[in-house]
Amino acid sequence: MDEGTAAPAKAGQDITGMSFEQALSALEGIVQQLERGDVPLDQSINLYERGEALRAACQQRLDAAQARIERIVTAADGRAVGTQPFDAEG
Repeated sequence: MDEGTAAPAKAGQDITGMSFEQALSALEGIVQQLERGDVPLDQSINLYERGEALRAACQQRLDAAQARIERIVTAADGRAVGTQPFDAEG
């Protein structure tokens, strides 16, 4: 069984329960299926919709990670004066 045929088994998995890596892998599988061009139209539309949901979930996780990592403490005048731990409140 090739990678392209393994992806549909994961199609029903809840995206919110996936790790970033799992979501990215599922998205890559969908892209491969769509690029092959041998998927019926209705299935292609469903794959595209799931792919878009996976892409959005990955982007949201990347944005959240970036915000946590790049939290910069600024002075009243806007100057960067240091960094704050990514898990600190504030």
